[in-house]
Amino acid sequence: MPAERPTIADVAQRAGVSKGLVSFALNGRPGVSAQTRDRILEAARELGWQPSLRARALSVNRAFALGLVITRDPEIVTGDPFYPSFIAGVERELAPAGQALVLSVVPDEDAELAAYRKLVAGRRVDGVFITDLRHDDARIELARELNVPAVTLGHPETPSPFPAVSMDDRAGIEAAVDHLVGLGHRRIAHVAGPARMLHGSRRRRAFEEAMTRAGLRAGMVVETDFRAADGVRATRDLLARPDYPTAIVYANDPMAIAGLGVAQRAGLRVPDELSITGFDGSDVGEHIFPALSTVVSDAVSWGSVAARVLLRSIAGEQPGDTDLPPARFVPRESTTRSPEPTPRADV
Repeated sequence: MPAERPTIADVAQRAGVSKGLVSFALNGRPGVSAQTRDRILEAARELGWQPSLRARALSVNRAFALGLVITRDPEIVTGDPFYPSFIAGVERELAPAGQALVLSVVPDEDAELAAYRKLVAGRRVDGVFITDLRHDDARIELARELNVPAVTLGHPETPSPFPAVSMDDRAGIEAAVDHLVGLGHRRIAHVAGPARMLHGSRRRRAFEEAMTRAGLRAGMVVETDFRAADGVRATRDLLARPDYPTAIVYANDPMAIAGLGVAQRAGLRVPDELSITGFDGSDVGEHIFPALSTVVSDAVSWGSVAARVLLRSIAGEQPGDTDLPPARFVPRESTTRSPEPTPRADV
């Protein structure tokens, strides 16, 4: 016979609380402390408890879903390790709480704003994640206008009524530059993300400031849109320069891995003739050869914490901002001491 499905009573017994408190916590209602809510959600996760979303939605006029709108080329989303990891972290919190994630991938900012409006107007979501913050970001005012709970990944430039979950990525870029300078590199380039995005411009500033502190020029910077193909193009352009770099700091792992391939096809030995660093800490970067020196960020934890904060906001709480541990640089096999100039194949 199939095992009986766990009930709210089972969850209450496991968590050591009343059934009424379990109902309040699982339905996102106020009146439950954050610590107790977390204990109830953990008990539900351990038991494998799953609610009837349709019945719950009808009974309390809630969607029991959170919205995530990504304004990126689908090619970037599928190739970037951040979003799969972030979504995994979100789902880690939503599944035991009986919540769903509504994901929309759109091509531009106009479509993005329209997607948010449709999700809220159609009562398809109870709250939204705002990611990839931009300069003069219109989504903050839109979410305020729509009166929808939201959480931002990072602090917006403009005043925001919404809680932010942030991670300092500057420290990782600065550590990567310091590592390369310590290895004797003087011609260090940066393959940056798009300047319109706060994290793209922030990482570029971190690179430039670290170079200035080391007494070096930060003249070799190529802006990209975070695509692996952009990493290929940028690397070819940099290596074709008369003053080609001996080290390149990439703004994400996919571009760094693509750049590594360009260098090796050009006859350059990595890291003996060119040192390379990435940003993400993706699993594949650890297992390629040479293993990628990179800045590690915990996107899964970022997703989990952001989901918890948003659920608390929907429940009527005011969770405030959360600062996660900063990104950290992990040296591996793709960096070594600066080489003397050597003949290179055409790229």
